[in-house]
Amino acid sequence: MRELSERLLALALDMGALRYGDFTLTSGKKSSYYFDGRLLSLDPEGSYLAGRALLPLVRDAGAEAIGGPTLGADPLVAAVALCSHLEAESGGVPVPAFIVRKEAKSHGMGNAVEGHLKAGAKVAVVDDTCTTGGSLFLAIEAAEAAGCSVVKVLAILDRNEGGSEELRRRGYDFESLLVANSSGEVEVVE
Repeated sequence: MRELSERLLALALDMGALRYGDFTLTSGKKSSYYFDGRLLSLDPEGSYLAGRALLPLVRDAGAEAIGGPTLGADPLVAAVALCSHLEAESGGVPVPAFIVRKEAKSHGMGNAVEGHLKAGAKVAVVDDTCTTGGSLFLAIEAAEAAGCSVVKVLAILDRNEGGSEELRRRGYDFESLLVANSSGEVEVVE
């Protein structure tokens, strides 16, 4: 997995999904780097690398499905589901995907969750970044409200700004592929 994560980091730098400089984030906070996870996960190679790197973590946790908050998780859950299908052709078990809306639809079935989520299932929740954990907590709450057990929480990048600590404090097993160190440099998780 480390090799996949190293290539993912190199690709993020090459394509400009990870940039260093002086940035103002949505929160108004200043940052020495900017990470655009969607730019990375919507790239063919980036999607493939993310799917291949995340799938073993999902499997090791015993998760039967993977989902996360729209929009950051959409390409990631699709990548993991696709990689699991490719493995299923040689005996692996497919991992279906689901997406959590910011709010339930006001029409049709009124779903807050789209895709394959069965009550009683063990699930993994993923997002492109973890800052405060707000989007991840939204997805976790939706999965738990649907009767699922969240056995793993994942991110491509942990910004180390409190979210991962809060997830762990609440008892969730959190892991990321990349992490921002105390100097604001992004590196592969050891």
